[in-house]
Amino acid sequence: MTTTIFEPGGFRYMPAVSQYSGGVAAQPGFRIERARFSSVVPLAEGFERIAQHLASLGRPNSAFCACELRSPAPFTEEGFRAFNAIYITTLERWGLMQGGVNPVARSNVCPDIDPPAQPGFHAFSYT
Repeated sequence: MTTTIFEPGGFRYMPAVSQYSGGVAAQPGFRIERARFSSVVPLAEGFERIAQHLASLGRPNSAFCACELRSPAPFTEEGFRAFNAIYITTLERWGLMQGGVNPVARSNVCPDIDPPAQPGFHAFSYT
């Protein structure tokens, strides 16, 4: 499997599809940190809080390299497209998308116990 270096974020990734990468690893001189929210944070608010967290550490938004999402139920095709439109638009605005390729790794779990009311962030990782 080949990897591509994402210099602005200090990580490398395995290219996959526009929605997510196949995985990430820190570049030399960087490490990947994980932050978990105390409860699931809706997508738009989550991106705001991630940006605030990164700024508080002096890191650019391009340091965002992975996220763990939670959803109330599996997406329909239409729901998946709508969700990804918001998600990818934010990544583009943050300078993360490279020619339609997404360097950010992502998981999405639909918990049976205490599912969230809407899709959102459980945790995220950054360099």
